[in-house]
Amino acid sequence: MSGNDYNTVLSVTTAGMAVGQLPHGLIIQRVPPRIWFPLMVVIWAGLTMASAAVKTVTQLCVIRFFLGMTEGSTYPGTMYIIGAWYKSDEISKRTALFTASGQVGTMFAGVMMAAIHKSMAGMANVQGWQWVFLIDGIITLPIAIFGFLFFPDIPESTKAKYLTADEKRLAVARLPQIKKDGHNIMPLSLFKRVFLTKTFWILFFWSPVCATIEAFPFQNNFLLWLKHYKNHFTQTNINTYPLGVQAVGIVANMAAAWHMDVTGQRVPMAVLACLLSIVVGSMLLVPNLSFAGTFFAFYLAGSAYMVNPLIFGWASIILQRSGDDAVRSVTLFAMNIGSMVLWTFWGILFYSAEDTPYWKKGSIVLIVCSVVMFGYIWIVYKLDKHSARKQVDHELEEDNASSNRGSPRGELES
Repeated sequence: MSGNDYNTVLSVTTAGMAVGQLPHGLIIQRVPPRIWFPLMVVIWAGLTMASAAVKTVTQLCVIRFFLGMTEGSTYPGTMYIIGAWYKSDEISKRTALFTASGQVGTMFAGVMMAAIHKSMAGMANVQGWQWVFLIDGIITLPIAIFGFLFFPDIPESTKAKYLTADEKRLAVARLPQIKKDGHNIMPLSLFKRVFLTKTFWILFFWSPVCATIEAFPFQNNFLLWLKHYKNHFTQTNINTYPLGVQAVGIVANMAAAWHMDVTGQRVPMAVLACLLSIVVGSMLLVPNLSFAGTFFAFYLAGSAYMVNPLIFGWASIILQRSGDDAVRSVTLFAMNIGSMVLWTFWGILFYSAEDTPYWKKGSIVLIVCSVVMFGYIWIVYKLDKHSARKQVDHELEEDNASSNRGSPRGELES
């Protein structure tokens, strides 16, 4: 590949992921997630291995588009499953743990792929880059097999053999009850329940608003900065120092999630994420910032990853209260579209490699977007409180209606 080919392939992959979002959200209302998600992983693995046979960039783009469609089921799909099993004071930690596992993978995948490329190049007349695709696909297949065997679906329909009947009943009873039409995906009904509500639009835009401050560490500009000053750093330094950003991200991600679950408050961590990003942007606006100051700013930028449990964790809690699983699924997948659309142009506009080592536009935008997110926090906060009040009112109505008969749900929870 040459020129803009790499960016083109990435954009096509992102486009495939975006196109696949809503279909995935709808399909899992009819096809059990324990079947659909592992099936997507199998196809994903096959397409990855097929990438080893491409001869042209066009062929690679076609494969990457469909690979993106299958891969797009994973993150929002996992958020959907987490929201089906865990209570509001448990969701953030689980969301953060899943996100952190991806960050750990990012830290080590590059090292592993480089080792494969170097050590296996020419083996069996297969080039190093081809071995990378082949092995990447092969090691993905066991995950699919594990999913077919052990993925739990949702509490209402789980067939997990490792759960007892009492545990399955408790899993259903301890969360807001799913409405009778909660899995209804008839077009007109679903359209009204999703697109004609303020909840959908507030959460849909919440995702890209938060993603704007996560965009800076996501672009891996620290690596570009180190390469620009390569006379001051060894190649080992250049390869390893950026891993610290991911490490900070993992710690910030988990710490913020723990605080949110323990306290039940999400606003403090959201405000902290905004303030830290403003500090990062302000420091990097200084043209001649010292190396020590630049290192500090880049590592501090990793704290922006704490928005992950804020984006989908908070949304899951709000959507969970409605008892409408189809709406919850479609909304979570749609939120992911917002972030993907942002990634297709944000880095090119504000964090271009051509601006290395001083991203003035990007630093200014980071500060502005942090202020925008600060204001948007209160919109989501009000939505959260409104949904909580509606849930309480609904539960009171249910309690009054069942006052003359026993409440099995209450007995289970006690």
